[in-house]
Amino acid sequence: MKIAWFCIPAHGHTNPTLGLVRALTDSGHQIWYFSFEEFREKIERAGANFIGCDGYDFEMEDKENADRVGKDKVFATELLVSSTLALDEMTSRVIGEIKPDVIVSDSVAFWGKLAAMKHGLPYVSSTTTFAFNRYSAKYMQESVWDIARMLWAMPRINKQLKRLREKGYPVKSLLDIVQNDNDTFTIVYTSKYFQPCSDTFSDKYHFIGPSIRPITEPIEKTADRTVYISMGTINQNRQFYRNCINILSKTDWQVIISMGTNTDHFDHLPDNIKVYESVDQMAVLSIADAFLTHCGMNSASEGLYFGVPLVLFPQTPEQDAVAKRTEELGAGIRLKSIAEEDILDALTTVINDPQYKEGAARVSESFRQCGGAAEAKEFLEQIAAQVKTSS
Repeated sequence: MKIAWFCIPAHGHTNPTLGLVRALTDSGHQIWYFSFEEFREKIERAGANFIGCDGYDFEMEDKENADRVGKDKVFATELLVSSTLALDEMTSRVIGEIKPDVIVSDSVAFWGKLAAMKHGLPYVSSTTTFAFNRYSAKYMQESVWDIARMLWAMPRINKQLKRLREKGYPVKSLLDIVQNDNDTFTIVYTSKYFQPCSDTFSDKYHFIGPSIRPITEPIEKTADRTVYISMGTINQNRQFYRNCINILSKTDWQVIISMGTNTDHFDHLPDNIKVYESVDQMAVLSIADAFLTHCGMNSASEGLYFGVPLVLFPQTPEQDAVAKRTEELGAGIRLKSIAEEDILDALTTVINDPQYKEGAARVSESFRQCGGAAEAKEFLEQIAAQVKTSS
């Protein structure tokens, strides 16, 4: 089987796919993975052929643009169209050369879905967040004003879609691009239990569980209670970190903070607190008793996989959806504010109240019961076999 695989330039969307990519390449399947130079090494290590999308005036790669995309749908559509057209000649040439049996694309790497539409190839959505339909969408509800702005913007959005049609992309509406339905083959990297409204999705959706990396650098547990704090690579709320350090220095807990590149500004740390630019997150979570997290899908899933109750501090609508579901399942509580007393109170609650540990354990068990990369590999093989039979 030959697969053309597309992903956005983000570790949180690339990393979950790599276990499946490795399982496929180990079975003799060939994958051409369209991504960006920053991710070349890990993609090639998984056995795929790396196809670089750098240098094609691909504006989606710009961090400032990425931040604006979620707030401005006209801008997002223009960026999507411009980026797709910037890659068009290259992707069409490579697809013509390799003649893939199927295209797998991250659920927000819309240029991959568009390539499947243009070239008449089977499309599989690789969804590293929750799967969304009209039922689960309530977890990321838009306000009436958001909907009104969208309607007002439609003429300008349609102007952008015309650019795609002129280049051979059979797009009727924006929904053709951004919305998957129950007829869309979809791999979701979570369990049916954790997925909101999972009973509303068809059997074309395979919930394979999170992709958990093996521990490479074990970390010693040095106290009766271990707390892990990480807000991902984006959040740089220095007052939040300062408050965590101030209040947790008064405990006898082992505190591990992964802070990104700002670590050098926190000197004279107490003995019980260690600050790192990055850590082996699997190793830390394997010994943690509580995890204060921004609720990125990967981080939250990794914490819950290890049965660690979460203190939830989401920063985006997507992360808020993860926080809502975690709360519903009794596996964590929200941080009320970044005040020192609220930080301590939330962590103390999830550590001392056994219901949160039990809630996390239920989610963990649901993850461990999933079919993982083996199920997804078989799913893709069946799709490719159906295509060959029909042709």
